[in-house]
Amino acid sequence: MKKLLVLNYEYPPLGGGGGRVSHSLAKGFKQKGYEVDVITSKFEGLPNFGTVDGIQIHRVAIWGRKKKQTATFLSMFSFLFFAFLCGVSLCYKNKYEFINTHFVLPTGPLGFLLSKLFHLKNILSIHGGDIYDPSKKSSPHNSFYMRWIVSFLLNQSNQIVAQSSNTKQNANRYYKPKKKINIIPLSYEPFNFNPASRADLGLKKDKSYLISVGRIIKRKGLDFLISSLEFLDDDVELLIVGEGYEKVYLYELARKMQLIDRVHFLGEIPEELKFQYLSNADIYVLSSLHEGFGIVLQEAMQVGLPIVSTNNGGQVDIVKHQVNGLLVEACDAEALAKAIKELLMDKKIYRCISLNNVEALKEFKTDNIISSYLELI
Repeated sequence: MKKLLVLNYEYPPLGGGGGRVSHSLAKGFKQKGYEVDVITSKFEGLPNFGTVDGIQIHRVAIWGRKKKQTATFLSMFSFLFFAFLCGVSLCYKNKYEFINTHFVLPTGPLGFLLSKLFHLKNILSIHGGDIYDPSKKSSPHNSFYMRWIVSFLLNQSNQIVAQSSNTKQNANRYYKPKKKINIIPLSYEPFNFNPASRADLGLKKDKSYLISVGRIIKRKGLDFLISSLEFLDDDVELLIVGEGYEKVYLYELARKMQLIDRVHFLGEIPEELKFQYLSNADIYVLSSLHEGFGIVLQEAMQVGLPIVSTNNGGQVDIVKHQVNGLLVEACDAEALAKAIKELLMDKKIYRCISLNNVEALKEFKTDNIISSYLELI
């Protein structure tokens, strides 16, 4: 059987979209007849080794990670050391056809070393935030030395895959790799869930619900989304699904703005419950300062949820203005409110966008995405 090795410092249930992407791809490769090994980070309560969806997952010891949602510098650095030892052992035992490395930082050095030591082809998947994050001073694009390291790792890979045109543009702008960057969007397989009513979820029939899903971090711009409620009628409320370091700040912001009764922090919830909330909401809002792609948009599209999104990032590959969503400038609460109000008031546009979203999701079938990856090999 053909074999491949997937490297990612985050893998479900750790991290956010990047981990879920690597799992989705690993399942796709498995369906194409590959035996897949994954090397990722250990976390409290997770086994050192396990098999999920036929994929063999090797979790290595790390230091300093206290939360599932976010990694620390120490945890990422220690992952490279212990993952390298695990990778060497696996590469001696198995004849891999290629390596798929996720995130140029921090995982990139691991893929580079293993590919050179064992003469393996390395497909490097860049996800956006690993090369450009406008909300962080520590983003590699802000440092000469980090730009050099990222450029080196990009050029040492056999193939570079960006998940969106924006990620490709940022890679070319800041790192100027000599290699071609291929754009392959993220795959998506619909999630099967049992329907639930608003009453089942404790939601009110006479309210309009906005929903946002993801890690509660600065880059998600949730402070602008909460602030947008000031410009909307009192019967519009917000559901926030997820956890993260910004949660306390956002709770205090909502309280000070006297909006706390209209903002509902649902925390981390099971997938089925998440989709039940999505299917009962009225509008999905992505308020991010920047996104590499936006898996949550695909989830909203599955249930036909109209989208309001900022226009800075890979989401513009998914959301076409006035076709399957409305795009607004980032960091503008009033612009978010205006777009939300437009969808709530114009039922014709609302229904049209909803139908277009369901249809557009077909572009991201896993089989098509995996075929694009395999063409690179």
